[in-house]
Amino acid sequence: MSHDGVGPRAVMRSVAFLTAGVLAVPALAGCSEKDPAGKPTAGQEIAPAERGLIADGGTLRWAVDALPETLNAFQADADAGTSKVASAVLPSMYRLDANGRPQRNPDYLESAKIVDREPRQVVLYKLNQQAVWSDGREIGAADFAAQWRALSGKDSAYWTARNAGYDRIEKIERGADDLEVRVTFSKPYADWQSLFSPLYPKDVMGTPDSFNDGARRKLKVTAGPFALDTVDKDSGEVRLKRNPRWWGRPAKLSELVLRAVPRDKRTAALAEGKVDLAEIDSAEAHRITLAARDKGKGNGAPLAHGPGAALTPGTSLRSWAIAHGSDEEAADEEILARKKRGKAVAKYADEQSALRGFEVRKSLEPAFTQLALNGEEGPLADERVRRAVARALDREELARVVLRPLGLPAEPVGSHLALSGQHAYADNSGALGGQDTKEAQALLADAGWVSGGPVKEEQKEKKAAGAGASKEPAGSEASEASGTPTESGSGSGSESDSDSDEGSTGSEDSGSSGSSGSSSSSDGSESSSSSDGSTDSDSSDSSDSSGNSDSSSSSDSSDSSGDDGTYIVGEDGKPGDDKPGADRAPALLVPAPLAELQRVALLDQAYVLGVRGQAEKAKKAKKPQAGKKQRAETDTKQKMDGPGTSGKVEKNLAREGKSQLQHGSAPGAYAPKGTAAPGQAAAGPLAKNGKPLSLRFVLPSGPGSQSLRAVGERIARMLERIGIRTEISKVADESYFKDHIASGQYDLALYSWPASAFPATDARPIYSKPVPASDGSLNVEQNYTRVGTDQVDQLFDQAIAELDPGESRSLVRKADARIWAAAGSIPLYQRPQLTAARTNLANAGAFGFQTPLYEDMGFLKKPTKPQVRPSS
Repeated sequence: MSHDGVGPRAVMRSVAFLTAGVLAVPALAGCSEKDPAGKPTAGQEIAPAERGLIADGGTLRWAVDALPETLNAFQADADAGTSKVASAVLPSMYRLDANGRPQRNPDYLESAKIVDREPRQVVLYKLNQQAVWSDGREIGAADFAAQWRALSGKDSAYWTARNAGYDRIEKIERGADDLEVRVTFSKPYADWQSLFSPLYPKDVMGTPDSFNDGARRKLKVTAGPFALDTVDKDSGEVRLKRNPRWWGRPAKLSELVLRAVPRDKRTAALAEGKVDLAEIDSAEAHRITLAARDKGKGNGAPLAHGPGAALTPGTSLRSWAIAHGSDEEAADEEILARKKRGKAVAKYADEQSALRGFEVRKSLEPAFTQLALNGEEGPLADERVRRAVARALDREELARVVLRPLGLPAEPVGSHLALSGQHAYADNSGALGGQDTKEAQALLADAGWVSGGPVKEEQKEKKAAGAGASKEPAGSEASEASGTPTESGSGSGSESDSDSDEGSTGSEDSGSSGSSGSSSSSDGSESSSSSDGSTDSDSSDSSDSSGNSDSSSSSDSSDSSGDDGTYIVGEDGKPGDDKPGADRAPALLVPAPLAELQRVALLDQAYVLGVRGQAEKAKKAKKPQAGKKQRAETDTKQKMDGPGTSGKVEKNLAREGKSQLQHGSAPGAYAPKGTAAPGQAAAGPLAKNGKPLSLRFVLPSGPGSQSLRAVGERIARMLERIGIRTEISKVADESYFKDHIASGQYDLALYSWPASAFPATDARPIYSKPVPASDGSLNVEQNYTRVGTDQVDQLFDQAIAELDPGESRSLVRKADARIWAAAGSIPLYQRPQLTAARTNLANAGAFGFQTPLYEDMGFLKKPTKPQVRPSS
C-alpha cells in the first residue's frame, strides 16, 4: 500500500445506518437479473495489434521506479518491479482479464476444477504437457508441494510475507499421471484460483536458505516467454531475453529491459531515448500532447509554451536594452539571465521535438484512493462523527477534480472490496448514504458536538506533527486548491464552484508543492492536460523541464506562510455588536489574497523597469475604493523616488504589499471585520466538554502528491461547512506511511489500496477488527483506520469458506455494506493511469486490470513501399 504506488498482490494488499442492530443492505446479486459488477469504468489503452503486424526482434526499455530488491514475489520487500519480472519469466495458473477477473492460463493449465467437496475440498489441476522449466524438467506436483510447504506458515525459517490460502492446504500429491496435481484442503477455500500464481521451481522453494536468499538477485530456472539474463545494480537495469525453451507463442521482442528511472526524470529519459514505455504524471502527459500538436509546425517554429512562452517582443526589447545599457552590473546580470534562458529554451525545444515520437495512453489503475478515518481515539472513535464526516463529502466532485481534466470517467468508487467490472463489485455506498449537510450536522449534534459552546485553551502536542511536518489551518490550505475566486471566501461547494475547479488539480503522481497563488495552476498540472497550451500551465511545465526553479521557490515560500494567509471571519465581533450578522457570526477560514500578492510582484517588476506611471494607473483602476490619504501617500512616494531609484521603489513596494496583505485590507478578498460568513457555513465552531472539534489531516508533501493535497484541501472545506475544523500537516513522502499511517499518528489521511480479484482473502487484513496483542498493543494487521466489527469478520469467514461462487460474492458484498456503515474509510475515486509509449509500440501501455501479455508486445513493422516496375 502506498499513496504513491500499489504493491503487488503477491506481497499483500500495499473501509444506511445501523438500526436496532440490523443493516439495511442495498439489493445485491440474486435479487436482480442485472449483474451489479457492471463493466470497467475505463477500458485499457494498449494500441492492440495482430501479431502478424509486429516485427520480430527489438528491445523494449520499460521504466520502473527502482530496481527490484528481490525477485521472490512472496517476500516482504517485493515491489512492482518484482511483479513485472515474475509475470514475464514464471508460470501463473491464472491471470486477470480486462475486467479484472481471473482466467485460466492455457500456456500452463489445461483445466482446473473442484472434484470433491466432502469430506474435503479437492482441486485437480491438469497441466499443459508442453510446460517445462528452462532446465528441461517438467513442471509438476513437486513444484506445487514445495511452494505449499514454504508458504504454509508452519516453518518459521521461511521469511514469507504472507501465507493466505496456503495455510488451508492439507496435502498435495501426484494425480493419475505426472501432468495431474491433486490439492486437498483442510478447510474449504473459495479463492483457490489465487494460489500458485506465480509458481516458483522447487529449487527456489525447497529449503529456507534457497527461499530466503536464492531468488533475491537471480533466477536460474524459469518458465515463461522470457528468461532472466542479468541484474545490473550499477546501471539500474534488469535484462530479460527470449526463453529458447518457451512452448507458447514466441515472444516478438528479443529483449525486455526494465530500467530504473525516477518519476521526476522520466521526461528527460523519454526525450533522450533511454526508455520506450513509462508511467508518467499529468504534467509530462501534457508536454507529450503539446509535442504531438506542434508536430506539423516545423522544427524552426517558435513554441507557444515552455520557458520562452512568456517572452513578449516588449520584454525582449527591454532585456536587450538592459544588457547593452550603461549600468554594467545590471548588464552583466541580464546577459547571464539571457544565456540561461536561451539554454533553457533550446533544451525545452529539443525535448519537445524528441517527444513527438511518443503518445499518451491512459486508463484507470486497478486501485482506488480513499479517505481514512482513524477510529482508535479522539472524536473519530465515535461512529456518529465518522458518519458525519462521510455525509459531508461530495465524492462526485472529488472524482471530477482529479479525473475529468485527464479526459477519464469521473465516477466515485462504490465498494471497498472491488472495482467496477470485477466479480465482487456492487455499489454499496447507499449503506451509509450520500452527501447531506443537514444529516451530517444532525449526527454531530447527536454525538454532543454543539455550536457556540465554551472552549478551553489548552496546549497539547498534535499526533500528526512528526519530524518535518508542516502544520497549516485548512483555510490557508484550501486557498491553494480552490478554483473559485478568492472573493467567494466560503468555499461553498455550489455547482458553479465545483465546475470552475474541475480543471484545477492533478493526478496523484504529478504536480509541485501546491502553493501557487493563481487559481489556474495552484492545484497541479491536471489543468494543463485539458488546456490548449495556456500560458500558466505551459510555464509550469517549462519550469519543470528547464530547471527554472523560480516558480517552485516562490511556491515554497508562500506555502510556508502559515497563519499569515488565514483570517477567521466573524470571530472578531465583540459581544453585543449590532453589526449585520453579529448575532450569528460563524467562524470561517477564508483564502489569503494571493492574487493581490501576485499583482504586487508584477508592479515591482514594472517599477524596476521604469514604467511605474503605467503601473500606477493600473493600480488605481483596480482599486477605485482606495482612500484619498493612501493615494496622497503614494503620490508623495512617487515624487521622492525618481525613475532611477529602483532600490527605494522596491522597499516601498514591499511595504505596500505587506500592508495590502493585512487581514481585511484587500477589497473583495476578505469581508470586513465582524461580517457574518455565508449561509452555507456552519453556525459556529463545534465544541464538546470544552474542547473544539478539530481533526489532524496528514498529507504527503512531495512533488508527486499534488492531487492528494488538492483533494485533501477540498475535503477540509467540505468539513468546514458542517463545523469540523481540520489542521493539515504536510509530511515528507518517505515518512508519510511508516511514521503516520501505519503508526496511527493521524485523524484523517488519503492513501490508495489495490483492488484484488480475490477480496475475501486479500481484503480481510485491511478491514478485520483489531485485537489486543499479548504485549498490550493493538494488532491492526493492515487495518490502519483501527475500525472493524465482528459482523464484518464473520462475513469474511463465511465468504472464504463458501465454494459456490455466486453465494461467496454475495457475502463479500454484504461485508462491504457493513464496512460502509462503519465509516472507517471512504472510497473516493479510481486512480488515473497515464503511460507514455512510442507511437509504433503495440500491445503495451495503460493495461488497466489486465495482466500484460509479454509475448505479444513489440514494435510495428515499417510500412512496405510498393515496388516500382519499369515501364515497358
